[in-house]
Amino acid sequence: MNTFRTYAYLRASTKEQDGGRAKDALLLFANEHDLIISAFFEENESGATLQRPELFRLLEIAQKGDVLLVEQIDRISRLKDDDWHSLKTIIKAKGLRVVSLDLPTSHQFAVVSDEFTGRMLSAINDLMLDMLAAIARKDYEDRRRRQKEGIIKARSEGRYRGRPIDIELQQKVEGMLSDKKSYDYIQHILGCSRSTISKVSKRLKQECSVVSGIKGL
Repeated sequence: MNTFRTYAYLRASTKEQDGGRAKDALLLFANEHDLIISAFFEENESGATLQRPELFRLLEIAQKGDVLLVEQIDRISRLKDDDWHSLKTIIKAKGLRVVSLDLPTSHQFAVVSDEFTGRMLSAINDLMLDMLAAIARKDYEDRRRRQKEGIIKARSEGRYRGRPIDIELQQKVEGMLSDKKSYDYIQHILGCSRSTISKVSKRLKQECSVVSGIKGL
């Protein structure tokens, strides 16, 4: 019987994407390796930022020897080198084992029991994790560059109008900010990104500043 727990992490970049898409694949993997997933942690955040409440809630709950199960390494990292180092340091300090479906060398962590084999696998897996994290970051940067180039071209041809604003979502965010709700609470309820909340908050502050200025005239 396993003495460790397995926690599955699911991430999608936007609320339009389904972070739960990989759940069936993770459940199948767990079943094939005699693992029982204790909990799923799911959120809609970019892998290029460390601002991911659910991931850090998982890291806070998990204990030494527990497994962090993901579909792909880019689910936990599209980070810059220094941010990836910070995240990996936390994972190592907690004594967690990262098992990713796209990293076969990590699969043995699901069954390894002796310390020597565990240390050998950990050394090999660390190298592979770093490689895949670097590849995921490069893929992210390449996509961002191509997107930027596409926007510049579309603008030059008069075809770019920008992303449509979700008025209804912004109104909901405004209401919750007015009720003094936290960013984490708003994210959890509305499934929007922190950047969206921040933009609405900034606009509200600017509007309040303008109103205050008018009143002072």
